[in-house]
Amino acid sequence: MARATAVREIEALPEADRLEGFPHPRETLRLFGHQDAQHELAETLQKEQVHHGWLLSGPPGIGKASLAYKFAKCLLASREDRRTESGSLDVPESSVANRQVVSLSHPGLLVLRRPYDTSGKRFLSSIPVDEVRRLRSFLSHRAAENSWRVVIVDSADDLNVNAANALLKSLEEPPERMVFLLVSSEPGRLLNTVRSRCRRLTLAELNEADLKLAVEQAFKASDGDLPTDDIWDRLVPLAKGSVRRLISIHAAGGLELHQKVMGIFTKLPEVDWSQVHALADSLAPAAAAEKYLLYNELLFEFLAQVVKAGVAEAGDPSVRAVAAKLVRSERLASWATLWETLVREEAETRALNLDRKAFIIGTIQRIEAAARQ
Repeated sequence: MARATAVREIEALPEADRLEGFPHPRETLRLFGHQDAQHELAETLQKEQVHHGWLLSGPPGIGKASLAYKFAKCLLASREDRRTESGSLDVPESSVANRQVVSLSHPGLLVLRRPYDTSGKRFLSSIPVDEVRRLRSFLSHRAAENSWRVVIVDSADDLNVNAANALLKSLEEPPERMVFLLVSSEPGRLLNTVRSRCRRLTLAELNEADLKLAVEQAFKASDGDLPTDDIWDRLVPLAKGSVRRLISIHAAGGLELHQKVMGIFTKLPEVDWSQVHALADSLAPAAAAEKYLLYNELLFEFLAQVVKAGVAEAGDPSVRAVAAKLVRSERLASWATLWETLVREEAETRALNLDRKAFIIGTIQRIEAAARQ
């Protein structure tokens, strides 16, 4: 008796740049803001003067990856599906290029990003050289006549040194009709030789109107409930023009975390250690990874704002009040050094998978010690 063919459902691997429950940047239907950048890219394609390397830089979560995928769809689309003559990168949602880019099945597209380690159930901390070596196979296949090929590096900040050097070789001698789109939130971390071979487009934070439209689009696609008006008013200052940041703060209870961070600083040099331990217990489990990252981000940002307020005596009144109490002029350098040290140690804790609870408690201990000096 013939055996039936075994069919196994393959589960899609997690993606480091996808917010759970929300569309991935390549699935974004409409990009709000960044009109000048879209127009510039469309014009270069319309004139057939596309530079081989583009560095799309700007703060996290403002639409850099969405712009990269939008340009990739336009490059890979048929001439009939393009709208570049009007300065637009839009292609029909039903177009072959759009569907294939969304599913990552287009033969002319290669995406380089941090791989997911299925055995360790976590993302690698950087893009390794083996990931970039996939370029060899990609470049070995010839594209159809007059067709473009696109490589998206998301994000280029994650390239380790060997991977960056491997990418540089392709940037130095790019094949004909090949476009590299490097997404970067910290372009200063990239090799000078990589930056020098790219044409740079710097994207700004979204204004409140575009931010709201982009957030509404994301929540509509996720079938989630939009923040109420009162919550929205509290989220906007924390979001800093970033769609991803606003959604992350809202989904992870960031407003409550922000209140706890402010509570810690306003009570200094006194510390309620029972509350600190309870907070550390809630953020330490693996399931609270996103909340843990957000807490540290909010803590370090508030600390940085306090230091800046100590220098310039400007900023939010609540921050200035903390700075006036804690940061004397002769201690400014020490506070700035403390911020740098904590940021570095948090990155090491994350990269080496060290004890989160110990880091949280140790951080507050050091801030308390600085406040008492």
